[in-house]
Amino acid sequence: MNAKQAQSAPPAPSFRQALLFWLKLGFISFGGPAGQIAIMHQELVERRRWISERRFLHALNYCMLLPGPEAQQLATYIGWLLHKTAGGIVAGSLFFLPSLFMLIGLGWLYMVYGDLPVVAGLLYGVKPAVTAIVLFAAFRIGSRALKNRWLWMMAAAAFLAIFLLRAPFPLIVLVAALVGAAGGKLAPRVFALGGGHGAGATHYGSAVIDDETPVPGHAYFSWPRLSRLLLIGLLLWGGVLGALCARFGWQGALTQMGWFFSKAALLTIGGAYAVLPYVYQGAVEHYHWLSPQQMMDGLALGETTPGPLIMVVTFVGFVAGWGQAVGSENLFLAGTLAAVLVTYFTFLPSFLFILIGGPLVESTHGKLGFTAPLTGVTAAVVGVIVNLAVFFAYHALWPEGLAGRFDMFSAVLSVAAFLALFRFKIGVIPVIAISGLCGWLWLFVQPWFI
Repeated sequence: MNAKQAQSAPPAPSFRQALLFWLKLGFISFGGPAGQIAIMHQELVERRRWISERRFLHALNYCMLLPGPEAQQLATYIGWLLHKTAGGIVAGSLFFLPSLFMLIGLGWLYMVYGDLPVVAGLLYGVKPAVTAIVLFAAFRIGSRALKNRWLWMMAAAAFLAIFLLRAPFPLIVLVAALVGAAGGKLAPRVFALGGGHGAGATHYGSAVIDDETPVPGHAYFSWPRLSRLLLIGLLLWGGVLGALCARFGWQGALTQMGWFFSKAALLTIGGAYAVLPYVYQGAVEHYHWLSPQQMMDGLALGETTPGPLIMVVTFVGFVAGWGQAVGSENLFLAGTLAAVLVTYFTFLPSFLFILIGGPLVESTHGKLGFTAPLTGVTAAVVGVIVNLAVFFAYHALWPEGLAGRFDMFSAVLSVAAFLALFRFKIGVIPVIAISGLCGWLWLFVQPWFI
């Protein structure tokens, strides 16, 4: 880019141009939230210059604070900022719709052919890779967000709180936000956006939505608009849940799925990596909709498709609907219905959080009193992601529990997968594919070593 190009902002994208980009993003957004955020940063901040670095990070910190998938919410936020409510809905929907259809297809293949040795071997190899991918995601987010020792200490404290004390994640986030708020006043350089070491200072040239660009007219706060959105959201949620209750009863499987995933969407904070333990606890241990191994297989399949990692709930819904034949005697239709409903209840709050909260966030742009608590929350989220990596490592390395055997093959494959991601910069999809192939080969050669 020459100096003249760097000085002038590019023309604002049309709705059609934005729609085509969000559609493309829906098909290429692999790698979990860390990878998806990196793709959006590269495309929207560095290459297209639709939004500046600081505005991008300001929106990201808000999305990190919210319950639900932060990458999808970030896409919704930027789409809304560019093209009002319609832009936000299009951006957020196209972020996960390709993955929805893919996971329904993969769910059918899994339920029909999952017991075949070749499929079992592939899934066996993928599980250790998933552990490495989650750990690598923690590293990538941490390396970007933890810019000084105080934020590292907050991340470590969050990990110990959830791992040793079993502290609920909303409590961890609340404490982190309070520490950040206090730190913003007592040590502003520590809790400045990016940790006080110049994060966000990189300049890629003037952007359509630049650091000093005035807040768009549609992004100003309005009480009538807030009331209208709250009413619409309540109708969209309560109307569907009420229809399920009327058709299947409150204890019906589909009704309970709608209620459970509504809670999952509202009560868990920190994105996909934080919500998965809660989904595991409810779907596997409480409702028994699927087994622990099916949950891990679902996460592995979720990693191989684009879109938010929380799309694993689509797989959970499909397996649950298939297993209980809810809503239809046709198993595929039953699974598809459950998958769509689970996805609907999971993502509906994300749209409302952005459309309702966006105007408030825009009014706080550049104000440390708002960004400092978000910086503290981001640090805590890193610790929770590490805890999730430990959670998956336990199930991959000790498949029969701590009293059972240690799976040395899975341990070696986990280390190799992490080195491939970290040292050799190999993409997530090739790592998963190679790991699955290794698991398949090991299934056949293992008897020779025993």
